[in-house]
Amino acid sequence: MSHSEIWSGRFNEPVSELVKQYTGSIDFDKRLAHWDIQGSLAHAQMLHESGVLSAQDLAQIQQGMKEIKADIDAGNLKWSLDLEDVHMNIERRLTDKIGDAGKRLHTGRSRNDQVATDIRLWLRDEISTIRILIKELQSALLKLAEKNADTVMPGFTHLQVAQPVSFGHHMLAYVEMLGRDDERMADCRKRVNRMPLGAAALAGTTFPIQRELTAQLLNFEQICQNSLDAVSDRDFAIEFTAAASLLMVHLSRLSEELILWMSPRFGFIDIADRFCTGSSIMPQKKNPDVPELVRGKSGRVIGHLTGLIMLMKSQPLAYNKDNQEDKEPLFDTVDTVINTLRVYADMMRGVTVKPENMRAAVLQGFATATDLADYLVKKGLPFRDSHEVVALAVRHADTQKCDLADLPLDVLRGFSNLIENDVYQILTPEGSLNARNHLGGTAPEQVRYQVARWQKLLAESFSGSLKSNNSLLSESN
Repeated sequence: MSHSEIWSGRFNEPVSELVKQYTGSIDFDKRLAHWDIQGSLAHAQMLHESGVLSAQDLAQIQQGMKEIKADIDAGNLKWSLDLEDVHMNIERRLTDKIGDAGKRLHTGRSRNDQVATDIRLWLRDEISTIRILIKELQSALLKLAEKNADTVMPGFTHLQVAQPVSFGHHMLAYVEMLGRDDERMADCRKRVNRMPLGAAALAGTTFPIQRELTAQLLNFEQICQNSLDAVSDRDFAIEFTAAASLLMVHLSRLSEELILWMSPRFGFIDIADRFCTGSSIMPQKKNPDVPELVRGKSGRVIGHLTGLIMLMKSQPLAYNKDNQEDKEPLFDTVDTVINTLRVYADMMRGVTVKPENMRAAVLQGFATATDLADYLVKKGLPFRDSHEVVALAVRHADTQKCDLADLPLDVLRGFSNLIENDVYQILTPEGSLNARNHLGGTAPEQVRYQVARWQKLLAESFSGSLKSNNSLLSESN
């Protein structure tokens, strides 16, 4: 079967070689082969149980597909550009093996609903993988948080020293962000897991198909209810890429901090050598290449989101060839996110914290000024007045090149006679941390509580994922 034979003799001349190369998708959509086979086997089973396909044809299709899958796994299947895409390549290979039964497989479907089904089958599996990797990164961050619950570092606003926080508390902020990323992935997967198969080209089919049966065989949660919508929209791919973009933004923000913290100007952390590179000219350099590249790759994924939105924005119903352009950005988004999460979890296990440098940095920016203001409020001074008192004290300490805690009591009392000797208990970084002992606060006790909470959540989530995977395996067997 040549390229022109696919079209059943409709044309008077064959497609040009240039057009074949321009319109062919086999170079990239062959990665959908296993999901294409999965969908075809379910479709064949449904056709048989609907009385459209004989038991003999079904058995031949099942055996033929088993052999083709083995050929693909072994790298023995030769992909043909003449056959344009993964669907026609597999169908042709099947027909070569089993004859007319292979030609009957496409009864009641179109490549339009076939490719939409393949992408959804593939993407839902990849989302499950991404969710597991998110949890692995969260676990790595939790270990850092637990180990550094008492480690004091400066918290920043506007990249200026603001208040003391626990390094463990800082790591937990990203655990929370990743938790929301996981929620978005889980929610997105529900809409990905809807079956378009049975919509055929755009209007459904005249054959007595049982879409509910096909959905059950393929473990789809829902069925696309409108045939035009089923084959033409890619909002599920856009939604996934949006969730992936937010995930990459979170990792990019953490990357920026790791890069800053590793700089000698901060010196808060060190990243293991295996995640860094040197310079071809400067022998002293140790460059944080992994977080830098993550920061760069976030733009790549965000670009794919923009591209997919632009791809869909002007398409009339139903299917258009434009939609061939959905796969490469979607494939690359998945690959980028999966590879990033894998390397990131490993890298965070190789982070060494430098508590002494962090504490020294806290003492450079009057980080306990708000604590002094709160102290005066508790003594009865209105907050706006206490704010002004502390601002004057900070200005004086700045001229003396010392921290507020270094000012003698008589000097502090010169700004307010409400200040007493107990003030020094709250002017230390540790005192500042411990004072914020409430839900969501940075006190070490709260950090340990949140670590334990997340450890329990992740343990339950991993257990649920394992049960779900085992269930799916037993159903597929």
